[in-house]
Amino acid sequence: MTLLYLVRHGETDWNRQRRIQGATDIALNELGRQQALAAAELLSRRHFDAVYASPLQRAFDTGAIIASHLGLPSPTIAPRMIERSYGEAEGMTFDEVEASFPDGAPVPGRESRTALLERVESALLEIAASCTGQVVVVATHGAVIRAIVNHVAPEQDANAGVPIRNGSIHSFQVVDGALSLVAFDDPIEVMSEAAGRYAFGYQNALENRADA
Repeated sequence: MTLLYLVRHGETDWNRQRRIQGATDIALNELGRQQALAAAELLSRRHFDAVYASPLQRAFDTGAIIASHLGLPSPTIAPRMIERSYGEAEGMTFDEVEASFPDGAPVPGRESRTALLERVESALLEIAASCTGQVVVVATHGAVIRAIVNHVAPEQDANAGVPIRNGSIHSFQVVDGALSLVAFDDPIEVMSEAAGRYAFGYQNALENRADA
C-alpha cells in the first residue's frame, strides 16, 4: 500500500482577486506561503518519504516549503499534476467569466474533465508505483484534487459541495493499482479548521458548473 497526501497550493494574488488561474503560472503571495508552512507543520505529525509537485510555481513552492520542513529533498516535478487549463477564461474574474461565457457557453481551450481525470489518475498511479509502500506528499491544485475525489469517492455526497481550500490536505491510498480516498480534509487538519470555510461557488466560477 502506498499513501498519497494531496495538498492544494497556498493562496496567490489571483486567488484573492477571484481570477481563474488554470495553467497560468502565478506565484504564491505572503498568505499563501504561510498556508504552505501551516500545511507542512500539520504534515510533520506523520512520517513522509518524498514530495512531488506540479511544475506551476505556486504548487512547486508549496511543495518545496513542505519538503524543507519535513527534512526531505526538493520536490520531484510531476508534469501531469498541473492545474486544469481553462483556455480563454484564464485571468478573468468570476464576473468577467459570466459576462463572456454565460452558463452553458463553451470556453475555447478549456480542458475537459475527462482529459483532466485521465492524466491525473495515471500520474498518481505512476507516482505510487515508483514509491511502493511509501508515504508521499503531492502538491497540486484545486480542480485536480476535486476531479480525483469525485472519481474515487462519488458516493460521499457530503464532500461534493465543499471547496478544496488553499493549503488543505486530502489523503488517498493505492492498493493493487487501485486508488481510493482515505480522508477528505484529513483529520490531521483539525487545527486548520479555525480559519473557517467558504461556499463552494467561491472557489472557481467554472468548476461549479455541471458541463464537461
